[in-house]
Amino acid sequence: MLSTLLSDLTGLLFSTFFDILPIAVIIFGFQFLVIRKRVKNLKKVLMGMLYVLIGITFFLLGLEEALFPIGREMASQLTDPEFLQSVRLTTGELQWSDYYWVYIFAFAIGMGTTIAEPALIAVAMKANEVSGGAIGVFGLRVAVAIGVAVGLALGSYRIVIGAPMHYFIIAGYVIVVIQTFFSPKSIVPLAYDSGGVTTSTVTVPLVAALGLGLAETVPGRSPLIDGFGLIAFASLFPIISVMAYAQLSEFLDRRVNKSPADEAGCETLDEKVEKKGEG
Repeated sequence: MLSTLLSDLTGLLFSTFFDILPIAVIIFGFQFLVIRKRVKNLKKVLMGMLYVLIGITFFLLGLEEALFPIGREMASQLTDPEFLQSVRLTTGELQWSDYYWVYIFAFAIGMGTTIAEPALIAVAMKANEVSGGAIGVFGLRVAVAIGVAVGLALGSYRIVIGAPMHYFIIAGYVIVVIQTFFSPKSIVPLAYDSGGVTTSTVTVPLVAALGLGLAETVPGRSPLIDGFGLIAFASLFPIISVMAYAQLSEFLDRRVNKSPADEAGCETLDEKVEKKGEG
């Protein structure tokens, strides 16, 4: 067991090194050949890259040994006929509503993985810094997490009923386009980026494992056709939730601030961001 683990760790270490190598070559190549300046704190930069190499290696090993198997095992157990018969809500053949624990698990795993997503934490911190505090770190993370959770629950429902994915995606992007016209301008680019940061190191492995596990265990589903696509839901719905969060915040601010005496002094989220950014 230990020898196998060490062998896998060594293989992943070399694989990660060659994955990171092109990035290092590009960065240092531009630094020395284009900019033609020495790298400040070169020792710290090299040490940081070493930490990245080690960290990614251990993380990938953890994914292979824990997250992937857990996601697939949970999907298999939640769709096991014996379990479904013990918790079913209907009689006769199994209906989509009998898989309610699958939807609850998908929602919960979407919330949990997104809150812990390093890429989202980094984006939220930068958004808070650039906006001068007008965009809260935790509020943005929760808004994105809710979007991912709803998207995964809906995506799991799609797999269970076997509906074509493009109907859901088209409807979702129609909502996004409509929201774009009515959301505060300062939040729209951040909302679109928030959809991208969810497809990162923590979320993707569990989501992929969940989708494949469901497609393999739900009768009549194809792992190739139905097993993939959950990540698209995890990318789309955070855009909707972040813009909805901004719209709701702006509406509540106007409700609180709007009165006959100070109606003229009411500020929108855009104005707050500009004000705090200038300060």
